[in-house]
Amino acid sequence: MESKKVIRQWENRYETLKTRIRRLELLLVGTITPRMDRRPDPKRPTAVKHYGPYYQWTFKEKGKTKTVNLTPQQARLFGQAIRNHRTLEKTILEMRKLSLKILLATTKGVTPRTRRK
Repeated sequence: MESKKVIRQWENRYETLKTRIRRLELLLVGTITPRMDRRPDPKRPTAVKHYGPYYQWTFKEKGKTKTVNLTPQQARLFGQAIRNHRTLEKTILEMRKLSLKILLATTKGVTPRTRRK
């Protein structure tokens, strides 16, 4: 049985996690990838010209991979929304683990059966 002090610490941590969720802004799933395009330079046959970076947002929708080209500003904003979503997922996972600990420590379970000899 866990002490009341430990349970209180878990509950305080849970409240901190709830606050973290409330502070999150927009959420998106997916990945932002910077792309560079290399093409032969028509003025110098042995040289290569670099274009970009171009930004692409890739995500799944109804089981299919979708790709959207983004401006640099969109890439920054979409990237923040993706980081927010990842923070949310990690926070929820930790909240589930804490919830289980708190519930097991604060509720009475079924009395185990005694083994027959």
